Amino acid sequence: MTFGGPGASPAYVSALAQPTVYTPPAPAVTAPGPALPALPVPARRGRTVSIWLFGVLGFVLLALIGYFVFALGAVASGIGLVLAVIPLAIVFFGVYLIDRWEPEPKTMIAFAIAWGAIAAVGITLLVDLAITVAIGLRTEVLSSVIQAPIIEEIAKGLGIYVIFLIGRRAFDGPVDGIVYGALIGGGFAFTENIQYFAISVIEGGGTQLTATFVMRGLLSPFAHAMFTALTGFAMGLAARRHASKRAVLGTGCVGLAAAMLLHGLWNGSAIFADFFALYLTLQVPLFIGFILGIVALRREEARVTRERLGEYSAAGWFTPEEVMMLATPAGRKVGMQWASTLQGDRRPLMKQFIRDATSLAAVRQRAITGRDPLAADDERALLTRTRATRAALLAY
Repeated sequence: MTFGGPGASPAYVSALAQPTVYTPPAPAVTAPGPALPALPVPARRGRTVSIWLFGVLGFVLLALIGYFVFALGAVASGIGLVLAVIPLAIVFFGVYLIDRWEPEPKTMIAFAIAWGAIAAVGITLLVDLAITVAIGLRTEVLSSVIQAPIIEEIAKGLGIYVIFLIGRRAFDGPVDGIVYGALIGGGFAFTENIQYFAISVIEGGGTQLTATFVMRGLLSPFAHAMFTALTGFAMGLAARRHASKRAVLGTGCVGLAAAMLLHGLWNGSAIFADFFALYLTLQVPLFIGFILGIVALRREEARVTRERLGEYSAAGWFTPEEVMMLATPAGRKVGMQWASTLQGDRRPLMKQFIRDATSLAAVRQRAITGRDPLAADDERALLTRTRATRAALLAY
């Protein structure tokens, strides 16, 4: 049976097609619903650095550039600058591995490096100039083994304390102190290496430059980072216990004394003893012990995260399985692998879920110690974020 006038094509060309009296129209496209509101973010106050501080460091940087160009020449300083980036990159990668569990704010990281590379070096040069004017030239022993460890570690340690004062909500414990101390030490070594490498080029050419680069850039890139990390560890330990500003400064002085001692021992080994023998028998074991200490601190950090998220789990915000996924290295690895199998590869969402949950645990820890007046606001924001991210992960 066909419909239409003469010569019209059959309406149903297939024997399987079944004509109906009524054919419902296709549904019309509906207007998109309102977009989800922007997710709240934790307050930035106490977790960022004023642009004015970076401005001050910028002026000091211009003075340092002028000093290097005037004293060492543009070419030698440029060579030193390029080579000094290599040990700085090594230190930065090592700190990145330490800081992966609960990353510090990017502005705080940038400020820590800038303080070490600019402010601490500027303070050291000014003090050295003042001492030279006051008492004249010093012996190598006095300058390298006594003056340098004291002045340099004070200048670097001051940076850690400044970070504590302006970023107390990002300074949660000893691991954070180690991170900031190591970054400041790495920044200081970066600028110091520019000077050493440039002087090597001027005095001994490529041969002396190679020896200096191997010694400072490859054998001991973590030296300054390790010294200053001791000061940061002490301040971070006091911060975890909700110590006052004065108590943090006092505890930091204990770590500062240890940093000075280790720094003086390092410098003295090149003057009073066989450097390579002492390097293998003392410095390498100390470095290994430093790494083992960081591993132990990271495990403690993971334990605290697991306990705090467990409290949210008991209140119904997370399942016990989610806590294990979010608060253990193995669980995070499995979670990332699972997210990669979801439609559209949802690993970025899983990273956000892990990051917000870890921040939530840190916020609760600060709330328990009573040292964060904005903890309640941050808690609400992060709970909203984790719930929305979970829904996006599971959406189909």
